[in-house]
Amino acid sequence: MLPSDTVQPTEILMARVLVLHGPNLNLLGVREPAIYGRTTLPEIDDALAALATELGAHVECRQSNHEGVLLDWIHEARGVFDGIVINPGALTHTSLALADAIAGVAIPTVEVHLSNVHAREPIRRRSFVGAKCVGSVSGFGAASYTLGLRALLDYLTRASSPLV
Repeated sequence: MLPSDTVQPTEILMARVLVLHGPNLNLLGVREPAIYGRTTLPEIDDALAALATELGAHVECRQSNHEGVLLDWIHEARGVFDGIVINPGALTHTSLALADAIAGVAIPTVEVHLSNVHAREPIRRRSFVGAKCVGSVSGFGAASYTLGLRALLDYLTRASSPLV
């Protein structure tokens, strides 16, 4: 049996993941449900916490409508969190500052979006943030977050074990 055959997601030594929700995501469930769905932000946070517990990890979820607050949280994550899951909202398409912060802290980050940004308006198809992330998940509604968390934890497991 190869060492990689024995590694299970629960063997991540309590990976700590910071989940950041950007502008207007506090309105989930009521804001344009045809695009973003009816799932609320607290429901997403609860699903992430449950999945993290199941996978032997810990998540801390935060939301802000202010770019500077998101930047501060990314900077403060150094040495505290092993990874970041971020939905920058509309800042995805405009914020070089968020992209620079993610690159600067060098914490593996996964970008998530509820809608399929590639099937939307041309301005929403470009992501400054995604270019600095280890991966992106979009178009699966609220499940984009749990898929993103799973992907990040898998990435962290593989990064910590060169044989995986």
